Amino acid sequence: MGLATFKGGIHPYEGKELSMSKPVSVLQPKGEMVFPLSQHIGAPAKPLVAKGDHVLVGQKIGEPGGFISACIISSVSGTVKSLEPRMVANGAMVPSIIVENDGMYETVEGFGEDRDPKTLSKEEIRNIVKEAGIVGLGGAGFPTHVKLTPKDESAIDTIIVNGAECEPYLTSDYRMMLEEPLSIIKGLNVILQLFDNAKGVIGIENNKPDAIQKMTELVKDEPRITVCPLLTKYPQGGERSLIYAVTGRKINSSMLPADAGCIVDNVDTVISIYNAVCKTTPLIRRIITVTGDAIANPQNYSVRTGTSYKELLEASGGFKTEPEKIISGGPMMGQALFNLEIPVTKTSSALTAMTKDEVAIHAPSACIRCGRCVSVCPSHVVPQMMMDAAERSDIERFTALNGMECCECGCCTYVCPAKRPLTQAFKEMRKVVAASRKKA
Repeated sequence: MGLATFKGGIHPYEGKELSMSKPVSVLQPKGEMVFPLSQHIGAPAKPLVAKGDHVLVGQKIGEPGGFISACIISSVSGTVKSLEPRMVANGAMVPSIIVENDGMYETVEGFGEDRDPKTLSKEEIRNIVKEAGIVGLGGAGFPTHVKLTPKDESAIDTIIVNGAECEPYLTSDYRMMLEEPLSIIKGLNVILQLFDNAKGVIGIENNKPDAIQKMTELVKDEPRITVCPLLTKYPQGGERSLIYAVTGRKINSSMLPADAGCIVDNVDTVISIYNAVCKTTPLIRRIITVTGDAIANPQNYSVRTGTSYKELLEASGGFKTEPEKIISGGPMMGQALFNLEIPVTKTSSALTAMTKDEVAIHAPSACIRCGRCVSVCPSHVVPQMMMDAAERSDIERFTALNGMECCECGCCTYVCPAKRPLTQAFKEMRKVVAASRKKA
């Protein structure tokens, strides 16, 4: 029997050897901390502090601004310097809380205390996850307490832990599976406590055999949890691809995983649930991979949210060669940066610095209609025709071609011999379509 996988996809250069052997190192921040009020999908959080207020580690400094929103938690103790717009990874200026770190790391009462999840009701667990400010840490940033509260919890039969980490160069989830496997299992058991009819599946790509072996050994006495080895292929860790690989069920852009009886959470999200529920510790840190052939010392770090990317770079020895491209995230789905004075947020995953800008080297040319983009598309749409609609700003045709089914994975752009910026065009068109629907 073959490894679980999906139809389509690509095999880009992995680049994981740069940092996969490096254990996670704790990095304490030095400068001011920046907490954007929008670090998640949905409405921005509302500030609960004002200039001059003293805050503590674990203190809620922003409350949800709507049903789809999330709390913001201070990762340091110190004084609120200001509330002002600051730049984030996508280049947007976002209202933020600026805290002067006093270096004392004084915590709120009860922070870090052990708690038995079996003594908690389902409602209490969901509220703890909400108050901890946990969102999807695989990149999407969807508020986790909302995900754990589907319309019909009895219809959920599969909880999938996403350990694929298919994005090239990133190794933070891999390191956590090796270094904190019990936290993953205990966190998954907390989620399973919410869904009486569900089983847990930990999906791991087969380029991580030691992680598969370790997790399989540790779940052998867990009746509701199994490990599912996945074929190494990008974007195996995409929500739709992973659900299909593990269960054989298909979902589209109009559906949620819950509509297919599934809930999908990233490895670090599950650890964060364990920390919040069992260790009374809200989401105040991210595991970040600093990597790329331009980095002097590629490394994985446990870093407090609000820390500057510039400090991450300094901790890794800076650049050994001047990079042509710096990315927040990985090379397939990350965002190019022109400024490192941005904060680590809940959705940060990596800082990748490349000696060569492979995209800028090649100028795009006319489509030769080779069909490669169609063959690799995991959403099974026709990128060549969608690009034609995008170039004409034809919303009606783009929609008719199922353009909204695009998952923006970048496979089509990667294989295009004409080097056309397909994914970039689709991202912009999807925004236009979404805005037009909202207006209507």
